[in-house]
Amino acid sequence: MIVVTTPTGHIGQHVVRSLLDSGEPLRLIARDPTKLPSAFLDRTEVVAGSHGDAGTIDRALSGADAVFWLCPPTPVATPAAATVEFTRPGAAAIARHGLRHVVVVTNLGRDTAWQDRAGMVTASIAMVDLLRATGASVRGLALPALMDNALQQVEAIRQGQMFGPIDPDRGLPHVASTDVGEAAAQFLTDRSWEGQEDVPVVGPENYSYRELAAIISEVLGTEVHYQQIALDILKKQFMARGMAESFAQGMIDMFHAKNEGMDNVAPPVSGIIGQTSFQQWARDKLRPAVAA
Repeated sequence: MIVVTTPTGHIGQHVVRSLLDSGEPLRLIARDPTKLPSAFLDRTEVVAGSHGDAGTIDRALSGADAVFWLCPPTPVATPAAATVEFTRPGAAAIARHGLRHVVVVTNLGRDTAWQDRAGMVTASIAMVDLLRATGASVRGLALPALMDNALQQVEAIRQGQMFGPIDPDRGLPHVASTDVGEAAAQFLTDRSWEGQEDVPVVGPENYSYRELAAIISEVLGTEVHYQQIALDILKKQFMARGMAESFAQGMIDMFHAKNEGMDNVAPPVSGIIGQTSFQQWARDKLRPAVAA
């Protein structure tokens, strides 16, 4: 039995799709099961509730062999509350039920100079350490930015602009959520691995945001330009949208570390290289969203 959290999210839904034909029984944890596709409901068992709730996660992990763990974004909390504290009931249940394998989404940054000062990344690494303390074998899928994040800027892209806090000329790795889902599914189905390790999962090439804007321009057939936003201004924007000050600062600290090169330290050859290029992702996902 494999348990999957966040089955309606960008990554979680692809984990489920990759597992449906594996022959493994699947159990999904969903806050709102009505949001699950019918294909999921017809072929899986569903536990309603939050996997941050002790009772819900205890029921879901009963009799399970492996779990896919991803903390949902909780911008009204502190970085630690949104990751470590959210995961604490799950870690206790994993230890109690003796689960042997945990696959968890985390960030690039472990064992770098930025590990203890990268805000959300620092909190995510601490969350993985909590899961490691259960004694289970743990694979952390260490991610850079998702290509899918560009979908949050569809309206701006329609106006020919993209915004972000990253230096426009810093080349960084990105990855498609579909490739992350496939990587997670491989670890969840082939459970011959042991030990505790973070594995980078990145796309086939690094790009600067100026280059990403150029690719999007080519795919859409219209000019799109990237504009960098100062970190202090971005923090104010986050808080104006209701984000807690501590969480906003955690995001700013993460972007600061990325601007200094945190995501460039882990050599891709030590991890998993996704097959989806940004060009392909933009054609398949972004262009239809912009045209909709």
